[in-house]
Amino acid sequence: MDIGIISRTYDGRVALRFQRSFPYTPEKVWSVLTDPQHLRAWFPADVEFELTPGAALEFRSTQEQTRRFGLPEGHTTTGSVLTVRTGRILEYLWDADVLHWEITPDGSGGCWLTLTHTTDDEEDALAHGAGWHAGFEVVEAQLAGRPVDWSIWDRAAELSSHYRGDSD
Repeated sequence: MDIGIISRTYDGRVALRFQRSFPYTPEKVWSVLTDPQHLRAWFPADVEFELTPGAALEFRSTQEQTRRFGLPEGHTTTGSVLTVRTGRILEYLWDADVLHWEITPDGSGGCWLTLTHTTDDEEDALAHGAGWHAGFEVVEAQLAGRPVDWSIWDRAAELSSHYRGDSD
């Protein structure tokens, strides 16, 4: 199983890193990261990006988050866009966490997609790991044009033991 890698940053924070190869153009992969219609299928909150550095972001809880985790209906958190290099880099704050998405052409028409999610402690990183992993599976299905006929939330729950070290 291709799981994320956890490391420490220079300032003691924790970085969870995922990297996947896709046989699609960087432009196609970029659309899955920024188009609200695609995001609704895999991103863990409702958000629309204004792709401008400094733009304010509002992350709204989904009905599924309210149901599964008891978040108040309409709960919001904030962030801001840090870096945008269209088709290549999207970086933003979500509360105190930094999400850095990078798309790198692979020389054959496809690309590598890397997510580095930097947070304050390892427990936070482990809690996010299964969700991002499941999200990447949905992204892969979207890019391939396959229907997503499973629950991303159920899939994340299945994967959580891999991130918490409960299985081999």
